[in-house]
Amino acid sequence: MTAPEQTVCGVGEALCASTDIVERGRAWVWDVLEHGRPVRAFALRFDGQLIGYLNRCVHVAAEMDWQPGEFLDTDQRWIVCSIHGATYEPANGRCVGGPCGRGRLKPVAVRELDGQVYWYPSLDIRPVPFDTAPSETLP
Repeated sequence: MTAPEQTVCGVGEALCASTDIVERGRAWVWDVLEHGRPVRAFALRFDGQLIGYLNRCVHVAAEMDWQPGEFLDTDQRWIVCSIHGATYEPANGRCVGGPCGRGRLKPVAVRELDGQVYWYPSLDIRPVPFDTAPSETLP
């Protein structure tokens, strides 16, 4: 079973080379906007499939990786939130244990083409505009 599909909008955004995401290894993490608010997303390879989700636990809206890009448990079987141990099925984002109840991780559409990984914005998950002035200025 694969991650639930999202309605994608527009052209894919290049993320990385396909070889940068190895089977059950470190995920590729990048910034997106969900409903205009900053959040991180991640893509990883699991059982040969490229999958992507928002980096936000269903239990508490916090980033889940226990080290940058590290989402899988020690057996590399489940996605685990580092804060309270909520556990998710990588293939579909469904909660399988811990305090996440019956929730699911929010999928992000990712695909591979000609050795490149792309993500596809949706109606509610958009790219971060790089031509926008930062909201905070440094002293």
